[in-house]
Amino acid sequence: MPANPLGVALRNRRAGHHTLVWARPDLQAPENFTLTSPAFDHGAAIPEKHRGRLFGPNISPALDWTQPPAGTVELVLIVQDPDVPFGKPATHALTLGIAPSLGGIPENALANPSPIPGIRHGKGPLGHRGWAGPMPIRSHGPHAYAFQLFALDQAPGLPAGFALDEAIAAIAGHTIGRARLDGTYEIR
Repeated sequence: MPANPLGVALRNRRAGHHTLVWARPDLQAPENFTLTSPAFDHGAAIPEKHRGRLFGPNISPALDWTQPPAGTVELVLIVQDPDVPFGKPATHALTLGIAPSLGGIPENALANPSPIPGIRHGKGPLGHRGWAGPMPIRSHGPHAYAFQLFALDQAPGLPAGFALDEAIAAIAGHTIGRARLDGTYEIR
């Protein structure tokens, strides 16, 4: 397939890792537990089966974490792509209500509704809830996908339909630990 002229033209335009929620001063906390996936290693390519789809399967990868810090009441997962060519990172998952005692979630647990009791999804791209897998512009080059897991000392208590800004406001000042896993995806 020939290169996409738009992707090639925008190749050097990227929002940047400094725009991730991970970089926000009000969400800083010790990196005192670890996030991994059996589907891919940190910095490696996310498998095709987890890519975004307009139609058909849109399967989130399984995730595992080590014991979060003492006092963790809830975990929040925010998955973002900082390599979009304009504006803010694209949000690919915005999930609250993850019990820290789970130690992980299985493949497709970020579906909407989630098969895991208590998990709630906020609004992602175009109002989508749940996992929205990688769908970068063809020929734009590799995109990073930052899986950012925050340990909170209290539940945010947001109602259904929350957005990223509301989630950030609710968790700011309550982050007692965090873990991150980065994957990549590219459509040539």
